[in-house]
Amino acid sequence: MLGFSLPKLIVLALIVWGVWYAFKLVARRNRLRTREAAREAEAAPRPAIEDMTKCPACGTFVPAAGARDCGRKGCPFPV
Repeated sequence: MLGFSLPKLIVLALIVWGVWYAFKLVARRNRLRTREAAREAEAAPRPAIEDMTKCPACGTFVPAAGARDCGRKGCPFPV
């Protein structure tokens, strides 16, 4: 009977079940981590959007609320 016996088959079945269960646990852990990361990303505050203004002196775009002098002549923004 090719060396198959009931105890060997039971041990083989337990090993297969153990490997299957380990993969199941790893998949569950990964799924929970993915859900948690998605929840954290959703709950994180989004950065505020600022209007940009083009500097007539140098041509770069700067935030309208906190624009500073670019150092060139004719820059309309305060130092």
